[in-house]
Amino acid sequence: MNGLALHERPSAHPPPDHLPSRRHFVPPLPSASWRVALPHSAAAVPVARALVRTALAELEHGADSDTAELLTAELVANAVEHTAGRAPIELVVELLPTACQVEVHDPDPAPPGDLTRPGDGPPDPWQEHGRGLLLIRTLSSSCGHRPTESGKAVWFRLPAVPRQRRPRPA
Repeated sequence: MNGLALHERPSAHPPPDHLPSRRHFVPPLPSASWRVALPHSAAAVPVARALVRTALAELEHGADSDTAELLTAELVANAVEHTAGRAPIELVVELLPTACQVEVHDPDPAPPGDLTRPGDGPPDPWQEHGRGLLLIRTLSSSCGHRPTESGKAVWFRLPAVPRQRRPRPA
């Protein structure tokens, strides 16, 4: 689903005793997450890429690391370029059992231009800008934005891909 999306995470708390499903409650699988403040400068882009790469590698998560790095770089670069001021931006990486979700928080409440819908036409091949949100829409399994108390969060999600079966050494 590429578009404005609201995502509700299941509660980790069991249902109350008076509900019959309590005896069948299975807690959700554990997930890992990171939240990092980044400088409001171009220097934030390689730092964000490195964090995503390291997180996926250390936990041997099945999401495509190259795509996650590329899309993260696009979100961070957009936040740096299109928000005024010097306030830090925030990167949130969440590794779930079936997906990787990356969010970038910035202080500007205005939604990103063409994230949830195609632009007016194809990007100009001679222009340096204009492809970031197209890449995010095209390469992610879902993407969107939501308001926050201090501005907005723009996010994308990539599915975890099962590891290829490796032949055993003889």
